Amino acid sequence: MNDVTELQADAGRVTALDLDRHINAARDALLACQREDGHWLFELEADATIPAEYVLLRHHLAEPVDTELEAKIGNYLRRIQGKHDGWPLFQDGAFDMSATVKAYFALKMIGDSPQADHMHRAREAIRARGGAETSNVFTRCLLALYGIVPWRAVPAMPIEIMLLPKWFPFHLDKISYWSRTVIVPLLVLMAKKPQARNPKGVRIDELFLEPPAQLGPTPKAPQQKASWFYFFSALDSVLHAAEPFFPKGSRQRAIDAAVAWVGERLNGEDGLGAIYPAMANSVMMYDALGISADDPRRAIARLSIEKLLVVHENEAYCQPCVSPIWDTGLAAHALLETGGEDVVARVKRGLDWLVPKQVLDVRGDWIARRPDLRPGGWAFQYANPHYPDVDDTAVVAMAMARMQHLVNVDYQSQIDRAREWIVGMQSSNGAWGAFDADNEYFYLNNIPFADHGALLDPPTEDVSARCLSMLAQLGDTTSDAVKRGVDYLRRTQLSDGSWYGRWGMNYIYGTWSVMCALNAVGIGGDAPEMRKAVDWLVAIQNPDGGWGEDGSSYKLDYRGYEPAPSTASQTAWAILGLMAAGEVDHPAVARGAKYLAETQGADGFWNEPRYTATGFPRVFYLRYHGYSKFFPLWAMARYRNLKRGNDKRVAFGM
Repeated sequence: MNDVTELQADAGRVTALDLDRHINAARDALLACQREDGHWLFELEADATIPAEYVLLRHHLAEPVDTELEAKIGNYLRRIQGKHDGWPLFQDGAFDMSATVKAYFALKMIGDSPQADHMHRAREAIRARGGAETSNVFTRCLLALYGIVPWRAVPAMPIEIMLLPKWFPFHLDKISYWSRTVIVPLLVLMAKKPQARNPKGVRIDELFLEPPAQLGPTPKAPQQKASWFYFFSALDSVLHAAEPFFPKGSRQRAIDAAVAWVGERLNGEDGLGAIYPAMANSVMMYDALGISADDPRRAIARLSIEKLLVVHENEAYCQPCVSPIWDTGLAAHALLETGGEDVVARVKRGLDWLVPKQVLDVRGDWIARRPDLRPGGWAFQYANPHYPDVDDTAVVAMAMARMQHLVNVDYQSQIDRAREWIVGMQSSNGAWGAFDADNEYFYLNNIPFADHGALLDPPTEDVSARCLSMLAQLGDTTSDAVKRGVDYLRRTQLSDGSWYGRWGMNYIYGTWSVMCALNAVGIGGDAPEMRKAVDWLVAIQNPDGGWGEDGSSYKLDYRGYEPAPSTASQTAWAILGLMAAGEVDHPAVARGAKYLAETQGADGFWNEPRYTATGFPRVFYLRYHGYSKFFPLWAMARYRNLKRGNDKRVAFGM
């Protein structure tokens, strides 16, 4: 039997499967997860750093020890220790120094003996790779707060940054939302230089090859350009030397400005920026300023962090943030694909829950580049009005538009405001970023503080594709905004046919996103860019019928796809991408559907421990526990619908 015949036989076996049974099981399981008020929310897991930082925050503040909670966090940290004896940034990933140092520090703080086997192995792994002195800047900041390394080992970031004019080469407006919210309270900490209370007196000097008190400046990161870096390093040395002599008056004005900036964006129980690092820094900032724990500002900032905890019977961890808008929007799309009056009614409850979450009255930080634009987006979290998310907004608007075609419901005002805001957020190169427009001050990624390389929020292919998908689904396929967006996507296709995925892992995610957008704007499956993308997806399909890709694809010397174990969500993206190109009858699609059917669990869902999403490439990755619940359902339902229908064309933006 030749290869073609084998593929055809596989396709026949897929057709014979009881697709309805698999789809109905996943549908019912997803519906059962809907909250009483109509929305969906699933766990959002990162790496060891966030739960480790949570433990260390409590000891920094000398809070009463929660023995039971710390024991559960300890169980979690021990379980995710890698085979290389350190901690990775994603399951089965490479050793990461900063994650390992923080996990070791937290476990030692919890009470694990340095002589315990897992601690000994971690310590030896750290020392064998250059010691804790090779940790990144944010880890150095934490260690400086604990008095383990000197502040001179942390790049200078004077609080007077708060007073700089907008035209200055470094300004808060020029960096990303997450950088702003993390850095502003950190500037106060770096000015005040408080020391963690650390009642247990735990230190980790044993992780250093040289005395940590002698630690010098940060080295150049691999992605940083030498000429820029050494220029900024020289400036850093000058700032370190001059900072003690800065006028006290301007320093206090800058501190006051930072505190006011944080206060304006404190965001209630949802926290500053609604992300853990910013929330934790805001609490430590108030503490460093002598603001008592029962002060309303500090109390609510501290409470916001507790709402990120996930506590199970034997384990616990702290999430980097929560994702209710994203989860609800994507769940709505998946369920609408399955059809049925009861399902549509349930989805409508979710969309109705989203309506008041739209930000219509807060002119967030994005106004720095778009001062005349009316707000109209949705955030990623329950509340984050200063930082609506372009990607979430497009997904929600598409779901609402789809619902309007099914039942007598009016979301038009919400859709119109979302479209207005998204069109206004288009960058000058025709693309879209996640939270800001034209955030492309790339030279700033070369300052010593930016060794993580994620200081900015430039436009990306995946977000741009989602915006184009939304505009096309709303009937706009010929406007200047659409044409410029399509031109951007054509320019950014790689020679192998794929597109980069900034917020999902990685080229499979980006390629799926763009193929959906191109189909939506009317670019058929026979177009050269679509054919190249189809060929690439087919070529990288795993022997088991699925698709997979991991965080190593973000490496700086990426030279093409490298095989990784199949996952349900990445398989779903590949299938959805191929179907967007008109390839519903391709054997690869049938084999992908077969993989999903065969790997579905008894609970109707898919077990997906591997990470398939991205916070910051090479630095921070995410495991959305919802991805394996709605994407496979979405792909299988669409496959069934297109196979049984007369029209093989995908009629929706995504």
